[in-house]
Amino acid sequence: MARVSAAQGFARPGIHRPNALLFLGPAILVLFVWMIVPLALSLYFSVRRYNLLVLERRGFVGLLNYRLLLQDAAFWAAVVNTLALVVLVLAVTVVLGLMLALLFNRDFTAKNVTRTLAISPFFVMPVVTALMWKNMLFHPVFGLLAWVAQSLGGAPADWLATYPMPSVVAIISWEWTPFATLILLTALQSLPGDQLEAVRIDGAGVWGEFRYVVLPHLLRPISALLMLETIFFLTIFAEIYATTSGGPGLATTTLPYFIYLKALLQFDIGSASAGAVFAIILANVVASFLLRAIASNIFQGEPASAK
Repeated sequence: MARVSAAQGFARPGIHRPNALLFLGPAILVLFVWMIVPLALSLYFSVRRYNLLVLERRGFVGLLNYRLLLQDAAFWAAVVNTLALVVLVLAVTVVLGLMLALLFNRDFTAKNVTRTLAISPFFVMPVVTALMWKNMLFHPVFGLLAWVAQSLGGAPADWLATYPMPSVVAIISWEWTPFATLILLTALQSLPGDQLEAVRIDGAGVWGEFRYVVLPHLLRPISALLMLETIFFLTIFAEIYATTSGGPGLATTTLPYFIYLKALLQFDIGSASAGAVFAIILANVVASFLLRAIASNIFQGEPASAK
């Protein structure tokens, strides 16, 4: 009875309760200004003819910008390049990150120094990373790879012109492999030691230990890593801008760089906004697929009906 009366006393009308909107209001306002307003403006300009160089022809055109965009071969090349870049960099960063995480999870001499050096590329600015690779490694005259080729009696190659997409993949992979290493190393350090000891007692070798204990333990972190890196890789711009500028031709033109070309070089805000809407749709489709894959335990090898 005392507990009930105390609850009733706490719920008396005279007692002032804080309004939740007072606390959520600033966050909602920031979210609205930061996300909803730009999205609404993109949708608005995507249905208008809005070229900064042709002021007298502005007006509502409906879905014309979308139709012209779907008929543009450069747009589809950008979509294919974007997806190819995401898949290739994901494969490289996850595999190398897993190998480095397994290495740094063991004890060896100068482990802390080596781990710091391996993680440091992630803290370099993207433009700095791109210019460093372009001028210090890939340059056909002054680059390190050109010097190695000449030292071995070969001819130096212009990597960014001859192998543009593999070169961009190498740059971004070098930049993002430390991120994968950090995620997977943190997951490895949470692996209970008694499980590994039990597997070793049962006579499992190194491969059996990795296959039956380590890999199942890492499936959830790997799935989260795939989702995070995919979201970041869909917006890659600075590395391409500072190295290949989308070339040669359209070889490395991705969707973000295509939008940049339309908006800031051709001043066609309407087509650029339509491209931005397609980029948002593509990002949401990919993110939805990854979220469904994680939720249905695809990465854990379990059927979706098991839930």
